Amino acid sequence: MIRLTAQSTDDTRDIATAIAMLARASDMIVLIGEMGSGKTTFSQHFAHALGVTEPVTSPTFNLLHNYAGSRLKLHHADLYRLERTGELDDLGLTELQEAGGLMLVEWGDVVGDALGTGLVVKLAATANADAEDLATVRQIDIDWRGLQWETRWDKLRTSLTNWATS
Repeated sequence: MIRLTAQSTDDTRDIATAIAMLARASDMIVLIGEMGSGKTTFSQHFAHALGVTEPVTSPTFNLLHNYAGSRLKLHHADLYRLERTGELDDLGLTELQEAGGLMLVEWGDVVGDALGTGLVVKLAATANADAEDLATVRQIDIDWRGLQWETRWDKLRTSLTNWATS
């Protein structure tokens, strides 16, 4: 696991960008965190790094937004409102992924391991009492399951060194 500390929104942007630069077609990236932990902010910066120019919003009510980035096609899902695991199949995420789309899934922990292999990014916000603007510090833990990120793991760790904590 890689543990990071983002002291600002700029840090969150830079972390999302570093991950996006290593992302490939058919990747699954699962975002986990409580309400307000920064999942949508991360998603916006991640999408921008892929060359998405249109506004990126959380697909909470639509469940899925599709974007054509200049680098990769991005499918952005939000599973917060899923009422049953069967609805996951109805979204067709596996088919979109198999067709070469990169999947970025907020609230992916709602369906446990049903999303399969991929990168797991857990965000947790904590108040920064020392910050003048009362900014939020985010702890970001990154892990992977399956083999999808195995060959890129060391490169990912190196690209995130600036924010690494013990």
